[in-house]
Amino acid sequence: MAKPTTIKIRLKSTESGFFYVTKKNSRTMTEKMEVKKYDPIARKHVLFKEDKIK
Repeated sequence: MAKPTTIKIRLKSTESGFFYVTKKNSRTMTEKMEVKKYDPIARKHVLFKEDKIK
């Protein structure tokens, strides 16, 4: 059976413990994902870094 191209990742906030769950194509994006998104706990846009889903 083939390995799936998309994997689920967790984008964790650098300011608080808030996180988003999203999908990523592991074949085209081999490096760790970093995105600026809204953090409702900090109530501002902050940097979110890729983390493993436990």
